[in-house]
Amino acid sequence: MVNDTRLSTIVFDVNETLLDITTLEPLFDRVFGDSSVLREWFAQLILYSQTMTLSGLYTPFGELAVGTLRMVASIHGVTVSDSDIDELKERMNTMPAHPDVIPALTRLRDAGFRLVTLTNSASASSPTPLERAGLGDFFERSFSVEAVRKFKPAPETYRLVAEEMGVVTADLCLVACHLWDTIGAQAAGCRGALITRPHNAILAAAKVPIPDITASELTDLAGQIVQRWQANLER
Repeated sequence: MVNDTRLSTIVFDVNETLLDITTLEPLFDRVFGDSSVLREWFAQLILYSQTMTLSGLYTPFGELAVGTLRMVASIHGVTVSDSDIDELKERMNTMPAHPDVIPALTRLRDAGFRLVTLTNSASASSPTPLERAGLGDFFERSFSVEAVRKFKPAPETYRLVAEEMGVVTADLCLVACHLWDTIGAQAAGCRGALITRPHNAILAAAKVPIPDITASELTDLAGQIVQRWQANLER
């Protein structure tokens, strides 16, 4: 069981948790005539990233994103051009932060927590997507799963963060808007905090770990983290 008196480091998922993927919708509306296909593409992207890891294989997330777009286009009987691929890459690199992100990060940083990110996306040269969104200065480190060549929720991804930060997984709390991510983190010995952005919710089933904290706004989630664990930072 995780020791509830420990917590020093907050680990943030990036895509959709911090950065707003709905800014990709105009591309899907133009190509497919339906912006909601964005959700189908993103779900397939996550499915096949996890499939690659379970199969002992690895392809960078960006390449999978492009391949998945072409696959979904084939399913829908539409054509994706090279300019569409260029637009996808550009939009993925320039997604803005959700409005609740900066206030939440500010509160956690001011409370004394160490803040880092862990993303399925490959490392990027400066300016990174986080820097373009005005978030780069909040984070002590930014980790990519490419270092272990496995996608989340493989336990090696969360252990990577603990090892690099010089702590144990019990000192980490993974913040994400995807339950599959918090499940993986909790199974690896971390805590999990779920932000229920649209299209994300709790899965009620036997032996599925319930997040330690759940909120619909990141500012509320940050407040709960501070209230629960700030006093234990120096223990």
